Amino acid sequence: MSLHSTAAQLVTLASEGGEHGGHESLNPYLTGGGALVVLLLLLWITTRFNRDR
Repeated sequence: MSLHSTAAQLVTLASEGGEHGGHESLNPYLTGGGALVVLLLLLWITTRFNRDR
């Protein structure tokens, strides 16, 4: 498979994307808020273990 044919297939796949941006049950605010909570929790855990600084 050549680079040109692979690029053409990717363009076709991207243009057929569909009408919906994502899964209907996924709320972007809930997903982003959950990711923020997880990252803040990891930051808090990291700072608790790194008390020598």
